[in-house]
Amino acid sequence: MTEASVREFKMPDVGEGLTEAEILKWYVQPGDTVTDGQVVCEVETAKAAVELPIPYDGVVRELHFPEGTTVDVGTSIIAVAVGDGAAAEPVREAEAPAVPEAEAAPEAEAAPEGRQPVLVGYGVATSSTRRRPRKGPQAPAQAAPPAAAAIQAEMNGHGPAAPVTRERPLAKPPVRKLAKDLGVDLATVTPTGPDGIITREDVHAAVTAAQAPEPSAAPAAQAPAPAPAAPSSAPVSYDTARETRVPVKGVRKATAAAMVGSAFTAPHVTEFVTVDVTRTMKLVEELKQDKEFAGLRVNPLLLIAKALLVAIRRNPDINASWDEAAQEIVVKHYVNLGIAAATPRGLIVPNIKDAHAKTLPQLAESLGELVSTAREGKTSPAAMQGGTVTITNVGVFGVDTGTPILNPGESAILAVGAIKLQPWVHKGKVKPRQVTTLALSFDHRLVDGELGSKVLADVAAILEQPKRLLTWA
Repeated sequence: MTEASVREFKMPDVGEGLTEAEILKWYVQPGDTVTDGQVVCEVETAKAAVELPIPYDGVVRELHFPEGTTVDVGTSIIAVAVGDGAAAEPVREAEAPAVPEAEAAPEAEAAPEGRQPVLVGYGVATSSTRRRPRKGPQAPAQAAPPAAAAIQAEMNGHGPAAPVTRERPLAKPPVRKLAKDLGVDLATVTPTGPDGIITREDVHAAVTAAQAPEPSAAPAAQAPAPAPAAPSSAPVSYDTARETRVPVKGVRKATAAAMVGSAFTAPHVTEFVTVDVTRTMKLVEELKQDKEFAGLRVNPLLLIAKALLVAIRRNPDINASWDEAAQEIVVKHYVNLGIAAATPRGLIVPNIKDAHAKTLPQLAESLGELVSTAREGKTSPAAMQGGTVTITNVGVFGVDTGTPILNPGESAILAVGAIKLQPWVHKGKVKPRQVTTLALSFDHRLVDGELGSKVLADVAAILEQPKRLLTWA
């Protein structure tokens, strides 16, 4: 029988050139047996949340970072014992013997500089991982200061809370998510459920207790100023007397940077048109009864997307990008249609690949899959790469219109406002009609006013007379 060897699984580049990811959730613990392809954790990059599979069989030896830690690509995050002797290794972190500081190589060693091998995608990583020093050689990998308790202690002038070593708290996944959203460390929560399980009520009680002032606290005028930053264990939202501070990270951080870069790099121009879409709304109702669309979601967005695709075919130069390095305009002969989606992690823009080549039922199917995947938080980085033009539907919020900012690398974005019943002159008489306002923002470096106006006018004309989907196709 051969002895077990320890394999270190490194944080892969799950997108194109991403340099770091935050560990959202571990699905395994030290001592668990894992198999090739088994998902061991969920991480969040600047683009999406992704589940990571382990590439070999073995027994988990150690988790190098707790949940909530941001780790550089190429840095080892989990040690797995592989080989015939794997099962004989220590099975739980709490039972493992103390390791001398000099032997704690995985924690002490820095990742070598240069390109690192990755599991998914590609990219370059350097040794700048923001690791937190372990408090002692016997501290388990997931031991960290309780977030809510540490914040409250600092706010009361008592300094950061001491690390707590304990078994993983028992809680169901929805309760764990609630605790994460509220910034509560489950290790600080007193369970009241059966068999020591933490309930939703326990989490809310912990939040209330953390926000309540201590009886012996100094008067407000003499109290020390609240700490401006979250403790080092993981960035979380926290309240002061008059404010709530929310760390900017992950998707929100990337979106903010991208929007600032887009707004101050590409000269934006936005044009508007108000259009009678009564016939389009009637066609939507008819398509819902068509057997070709059985089981598919048919809504106004479907026909708006098709109208934009037809307008692009009639005006192909709108589907382009600006290559600053080469000083060239790159006209795309395909359309990857982006759909802006608001998710709990922030705004993302997945796109439908080769949308121009899809039939209307195929487009309906792709839209349905895109929306459901985004709502579940399962949109992959690949689904958000390579977009050429975008639609943002602000009408779902009851908003009439807006001035959308271009998705970086694209030349146009169409905003769709709320569809409302309004008085409208129709065939010489004022009648109640379904009306909406469209707004098209475009990059004025490569799209002039004439081209932008033609595209917007074509979309409006199709929505007013949807039979043009046939005559202009």
